This record gives sequence, structure tokens and C-alpha cells, in this order.
Amino acid sequence: MANWTLEAAPWAVGKAGRAVVGRLHEWGYRHADRVAVDLAELLVRTAVADGGRRVSVHVADQDAQVLIVALSHRSGLAPGGGEVLSELAALGAVSCGTDAAEDGRRVWAVLDL
Repeated sequence: MANWTLEAAPWAVGKAGRAVVGRLHEWGYRHADRVAVDLAELLVRTAVADGGRRVSVHVADQDAQVLIVALSHRSGLAPGGGEVLSELAALGAVSCGTDAAEDGRRVWAVLDL
């Protein structure tokens, strides 16, 4: 498992994509770079748009799948996300979702590796 906390700024989108792919390479996954970057960037772009001060990115792998989660750290938001879920699925997520808790809104996607 890996995680990063970034400022909720436009530059965080690209940094998160690079960090996720770098970690996947460290774990021995080298064949899903473009899809992993696209998913991570969309997740972080969505979290940044929530308007919090920071976003967290969490990545975990199991059984040749990777879970990527972005947390907006802005409480009081509804789970929402119908449009982003459609976009995640179109990018190649085999599963995705969104929920809201006291620590902010989470948006996540699972990718087969």
C-alpha cells in the first residue's frame, strides 16, 4: 500500500498520475501505465474540484488488481459522482465508486493488471 497527500491544486493531478505509475512499477506492474495514469488523474481532478485544501491518494494491489482512491478532505459533500463513475468505467475501471464521510469525499477505481 502507498499513499500521498498533495495540495488541492491543478498541478497535483499530474504528480499523482506519475506517483501511482511509479509505485506500480516498483511492485512489478509495467503494462497498464496509460490506463493507471488516466484513472489516477481523473480521481485526483475530481477530488481537487471538491474545493478542499488537500487531497490524499491511496494505492493498493492484490491478486493482479490495483485500487486507486482519492480523498478530497472536504466534509459535508454528498457522494454524487454519476458522471465521474461513467468516465472511470470508460477509461477501463472494472469497478468504481464514491462515498462521503466526515473526512471528505472518496472516489475510487479498481484496475485489472
